[in-house]
Amino acid sequence: QVQLVESGGGLVQPGGSLRLSCAASGTVFSINAMGWYRQAPGKQRELVARITRAGATNYADAVKGRFTISRDNAKNTVYLQMNSLKPEDTAVYYCNGEVLRSRWDSLTDYWGQGTQVTVSS
Repeated sequence: QVQLVESGGGLVQPGGSLRLSCAASGTVFSINAMGWYRQAPGKQRELVARITRAGATNYADAVKGRFTISRDNAKNTVYLQMNSLKPEDTAVYYCNGEVLRSRWDSLTDYWGQGTQVTVSS
C-alpha cells in the first residue's frame, strides 16, 4: 500500500504565506510526476502545480509567480510554497503522485486526504 500524507494547511491572512508538504510512504519504488490540486466549495478539483521527477514544472495561470512547487526525490516528498495568498486560493489542497510500487509494476495514481487552506482576514 501507498499513502500520501499532506501537512501545512491552515488559516492565513491575505498576502500571507504557507508551505504545504506531502510525503509518500509504504511500498514505493519510485514516483514519476507529483502534483498539487485544489477544490473549492461548489467547484471542480483543479490542477495547481505539477513537477516531474526531473524537476520540470507547470502551474495554473492563477498561481504563476506566487506559488512554487518543488520535490525531494530521496524523501518521496513534494512541497508547495504559497506566497501572496488571496481569498480565492481558499480550498482543500490535495497531493497527487504517479507511483511505481516495483520495477515490474505500472504507474498508479495516488491521492492524499487533503489539507484545508483558508485565506481570510
